[in-house]
Amino acid sequence: MNATRIKKQLQKQWRRLKRRSLTLGLSSLLIAIVWVSMYLPDKVQSLLSSKPPVAIETLQYYQQSEGMSDPEDSNFWKLLNKSKQINEVVVRHSYVCGEEERSLGKLNVDEIYNLLNEHPSWKGQFEGQGKVVLNETIHDLSPACKQRAYMSLDKDGNLSLFDGPPEQEKVIKTFFQLDINSMESSLPDDALRHLYDGIRIQDIDEYNSVLSTFSDYAREG
Repeated sequence: MNATRIKKQLQKQWRRLKRRSLTLGLSSLLIAIVWVSMYLPDKVQSLLSSKPPVAIETLQYYQQSEGMSDPEDSNFWKLLNKSKQINEVVVRHSYVCGEEERSLGKLNVDEIYNLLNEHPSWKGQFEGQGKVVLNETIHDLSPACKQRAYMSLDKDGNLSLFDGPPEQEKVIKTFFQLDINSMESSLPDDALRHLYDGIRIQDIDEYNSVLSTFSDYAREG
């Protein structure tokens, strides 16, 4: 009888022990899940956001340059990769009208690669002794051009872009020769007088609009 009672008590203790072990295991699993959900995303994000070493980026750029269709681009990457000394780096902004430059001083090869990585539309070239020019093409008028540009006729009857009023004869760009007789028979006197005096151009929309309007009167050939 005593043996039977002892056996039952041992069985109850074993079942309690199993329940406690299961509860402890579930608690540990829950803690682990919470830890993973809080810590792992930050770790993964850190790994994803970390930048590769510059040397790797440099190698990637050089490898990509081998497949470039533009020989000048490919030649620039090769020259840059072999450069021993760079004396000056300049960013040149080339506008539809006007051009601006700003010097970045002396940069090493890795710093130039980083700049071109951040600005993939820029094109590099070497000028002179150790001077690197990074060219950016901008489809707009330069700030200086917006302040002074006019469109009018030059002395040969060409529609031209002027730096300042046309009477100063500072031609920036010549577009095409106009058929003056056709214009005089088709356009109002005010429109012609406005063209002869000079049409003020202050933004790219006005630039395109004037070109479009007078292209109908361009001489063929």
